[in-house]
Amino acid sequence: SKLELVIGPYSEACRRLVDDPRLPELWPEYLVVQHQIIRATVPLTRVALDRANELGDDPAGLAAYLELHVDEELGHDETLLDDLVLLGRERGEVLERMPSPAVASVVGAQYYWILHHHPVAFLGYVGVMEGYPPTDELVELLVARTGFPREAFRTFSEHGELDPGHRDHLDRTLDALPLTGRHEQVIGASAIATVGLATTALEELLAER
Repeated sequence: SKLELVIGPYSEACRRLVDDPRLPELWPEYLVVQHQIIRATVPLTRVALDRANELGDDPAGLAAYLELHVDEELGHDETLLDDLVLLGRERGEVLERMPSPAVASVVGAQYYWILHHHPVAFLGYVGVMEGYPPTDELVELLVARTGFPREAFRTFSEHGELDPGHRDHLDRTLDALPLTGRHEQVIGASAIATVGLATTALEELLAER
């Protein structure tokens, strides 16, 4: 419910990206930004898992969820790099590109909250990242508007298939965890901040290009 109140600007930025006549130019740049975020997912989850184990059962079951989430996310960054190679980008060039402050903040805020507040914040981040999976219709529209081979949308398509299951797993976890009011505030604040920072990163890409 909190996400639905704040997701509007991000949805609008995504619509502007898809509708932009420069989409064939913008899409590879968008994937570079997404890779900069996705490559941090597994390391970030492992930090959250380590911190949850340090705290013990607070809330009980958080560490078990994070351990499974590591397995869910393995390899996605490599698949996305393969997509970028199909679009003519060099792997080394993608990896050497310095993320913008907005992109660094999307991930960096989570590191701060995990290490210096509470790892339950990470669940808000996951809720945003896996809460809005791309549809088959969107993938087909992107293929048509960019002219790129469908094989270059493998990561996007896989997230459309996998994220609904990951989203449902998170929902079941949130229902099952003995969350306090404080936990819920932390998760909500993290989710809202993630939406805002991701929107900034996307809007910067649109403005820069």
